[in-house]
Amino acid sequence: MGNAYEIYALRYATMSPRTPNMNFLQPDPHDSAAQDLDYFVWLIRGGGRDILVDTGFNAEEASARARKLTLNPVDALERFGVAASSVRDIIVTHLHYDHAGNLDRFPNARFHLQEREMAYATGRCMCNGLLRHPFSVEHVTQMVRHVYGERVNFYSGDGEIAPGVTVHRVGGHSDGLQVVKVETARGPVVLASDAAHYYANLQRKSPFPIVYNIGDMAQGWETIERLAGHPDRFIPGHDPIVTEIYPRASDKVDAWALHLPPSRSFAK
Repeated sequence: MGNAYEIYALRYATMSPRTPNMNFLQPDPHDSAAQDLDYFVWLIRGGGRDILVDTGFNAEEASARARKLTLNPVDALERFGVAASSVRDIIVTHLHYDHAGNLDRFPNARFHLQEREMAYATGRCMCNGLLRHPFSVEHVTQMVRHVYGERVNFYSGDGEIAPGVTVHRVGGHSDGLQVVKVETARGPVVLASDAAHYYANLQRKSPFPIVYNIGDMAQGWETIERLAGHPDRFIPGHDPIVTEIYPRASDKVDAWALHLPPSRSFAK
């Protein structure tokens, strides 16, 4: 394969416990088991370059939202051998607080964002507290500053970041949410971000409760399945199962290799 990348999930925080009604818009009434929610950023490596997907949140945001931050994602990258100053491309799947913090920590990066997400995060929907809640005005303002600094590439639907790395707007969770398709040695892997917080959101066709457009979310699941081509090649945004089925990739930071096959399959 001409463009076979490596992909690493770096976990920087965990929220525990979460009951099913916090994770599914229509939870199974017989299911009462608590489940953790992990927070990740993703590193794509290949062709002599590192591409970061999302930038997590920092200690200030963790305190404001009562989240437990294990390690700032920028520091996690450093321990993984990637200096923030060396990162040239950052794909921001959407502008929610846990995906678009630390935007001031990457001085040499260009940011890749759906035009629709920028419009959503700065438009009339932000007058509604429920829709506004997952956003941080500081993060959105910082992205606006990057726009004015000519450091943002905007996309409208599908786009190519590098040969074998493409973005695809699916919306649903946030109006401009984009997923990332990456060519690897095991085939195309789709980083679904918050199009599916958990494997079960897609498998059960039951949305995570934070949702802007359920219709777009449902169509987004179909897009993910088509792009991945196999149920083992989509990666949810927050599922601890990822850390159970993929090989650990570092003894210095919580990192897992997603370009390698999982230890168990979701294929029926």
